[in-house]
Amino acid sequence: MKVVANGLLEKISGPADLKKLSIEQLSDLAQELREAICKQVSTSGGHLAPNLGVVELTIALHYVFDFAHDRLLFDVGHQCYTHKLLTGRQPLLSKLRQKNGMAGFPEPRESHYDLFSVGHAGTSVATGVGMARADSLMGQGDRCVVSLVGDSSIVNGVSLEGLNNAGTLNRQFLVVLNDNGMSIAKPEGAVSKYLDQVRVNKAFGDLKKNTKRLLSEIPMGNQLERLYERAGGAIRGALHPHHLFSEFGLVCVGPMDGHDLPALIQMFEQAKNFDRPLLIHCKTIKGKGFDFSTKDPTTFHSPSPFEVERGKVEWKKKGRSFTAAFGDALTSTMQKDERVVAVTAAMPDGTGLSKVSPHFPKRVFDTGLCESHAMDMCAGMAKVGIKPFFAVYSTFVQRALDQVFQEVALQSLPVRVCLDRAGYVGSDGAVHHGFMDLNLFKPFPGIVMLAPSDEPNLIAALEFMRMYDSGASFMRYPRDEVPSHPISEDVPPFQLGKAHLVRRASSEKPDLAILAYGTEVYEALKALQNMGSEASNVALYDARFAKPIDVDLVTRLVRSETPILTIEENMVSGGFGSSVLEALNSRNLPTNSVHLMGMPERWVYQNSRAGQLAEVGLDAAGIEQKVRSLMVQIQRPRRKQVKRDFRVIEAQS
Repeated sequence: MKVVANGLLEKISGPADLKKLSIEQLSDLAQELREAICKQVSTSGGHLAPNLGVVELTIALHYVFDFAHDRLLFDVGHQCYTHKLLTGRQPLLSKLRQKNGMAGFPEPRESHYDLFSVGHAGTSVATGVGMARADSLMGQGDRCVVSLVGDSSIVNGVSLEGLNNAGTLNRQFLVVLNDNGMSIAKPEGAVSKYLDQVRVNKAFGDLKKNTKRLLSEIPMGNQLERLYERAGGAIRGALHPHHLFSEFGLVCVGPMDGHDLPALIQMFEQAKNFDRPLLIHCKTIKGKGFDFSTKDPTTFHSPSPFEVERGKVEWKKKGRSFTAAFGDALTSTMQKDERVVAVTAAMPDGTGLSKVSPHFPKRVFDTGLCESHAMDMCAGMAKVGIKPFFAVYSTFVQRALDQVFQEVALQSLPVRVCLDRAGYVGSDGAVHHGFMDLNLFKPFPGIVMLAPSDEPNLIAALEFMRMYDSGASFMRYPRDEVPSHPISEDVPPFQLGKAHLVRRASSEKPDLAILAYGTEVYEALKALQNMGSEASNVALYDARFAKPIDVDLVTRLVRSETPILTIEENMVSGGFGSSVLEALNSRNLPTNSVHLMGMPERWVYQNSRAGQLAEVGLDAAGIEQKVRSLMVQIQRPRRKQVKRDFRVIEAQS
């Protein structure tokens, strides 16, 4: 990696310092920014290729606009690193995505330059329209509003709804379309094909070569309409009667070179004073600056730590992930059942489907950044008799809540939803935690919710889902490594609503029964092992199902006066433990001996996943502390009962 030593970046503590540089110096600054970002991401991991591709766009925007007064919204948020380094957060870079360091997404807690804490795609146009309308209503219409849209999030349904409404604004509103020819992975769908046609068309090539000439021929001032008629019109004439986004009521310019700083600055100067909604289509290179990232932008979209030696990338060793285990298990599932298909929403690598698609290229479908559409597509497939497995992050499946209600649950269709990144996600922080999938989907009639504790249980859970045709099933698993030494390689098949005994108590009547859901089984087991003989009479169950729960088991435990501790990596309110309380209440059984552990109702920010679990007491140490506390509570009433019985004997004698 080439190291630039001009020292421009270290002199910038805010956008005011950026504006002191000459336009000629900005190219050197761009390379320094790329060097700083790549060096840090190689150490800590993070979003590399998206940030490398948007360096010039971000510099030009901050050079022209005053975002202490104007509005800048990111879509998607993972392209914000340059923005953060230009707005006073260089001291936080060394702890990128770590506790008390720089968040990997826009974060208002860090700076007033970040307007929303946002990690989901398709939001900036809609929120930008809202801010533009509000500013106008409050007499602050001089505030410019800019939405920087990247990684194909323009095709998200909310983006298109926002564009539809943006066209009705009677004021300045700028959408910068960062078109890098990629989504998170290879883009899919008609819009991406349309943008491909624009990029490769000869008219674009001519425009790209002559951008500076076209700009120089147009006087400065509010003359952008003339530029639009000359440049944009040439493209429209070569491709279609109308530019795609002009149909939404926006004036559309481009595509132009998104790495040509002088041209970008001159264009943004014009756009700043344009009193109509405007879209500037910029062609960029995802991963620009380093050969390894431009040649493989999918791998370097969000890489784990790595080193570059003599031009060759060396990855730092890590264990086998649940994502990798899922990809292998689903491949085996598809080999045994030709009706099984896999679906993802722009996340084939993140969900493990990139391991599946080479084996079944015609049975793996990527819808792009469209979770709602993907869920509905799965419903349509299930209606016809196909067995769709929708692999999606827990935090993103929230965007398909209405589709689960109307098209899946209401129809009792057997859509299989596989929720990666359930629970705490570590360095991505609060925007990506999967903390409420149970709460959202558990209320729907006929829904089944299950969670494997390790790889053998994941394989068994997938087989259960394959055979379950009575309704939708949701399986959740974390962004973590599978246990390298499973409790057992030979696990019993999943039976609907049945828990699995993992560790027996030393007597027939346990002092305490722990029902752990998902990977918390292993944290609970570590806690009991750390306690040694003190916990010998504690039973541990792998709950397996949050809906339906093992009602017979919890009923038997309560009737035998065995206290219960439920543990889950989900919000307590409305989660697995709540289901246990509801089941007991429905049978008129007491619930005072049932104790719940889960995620607290507060935001937990970027840290390691282990650090986040420790912070909220869901690691082995936290569980041990809880068990010890419960054991003390359990023993006190028993000691009191012994004293009462002794006094009764004395009185009788």
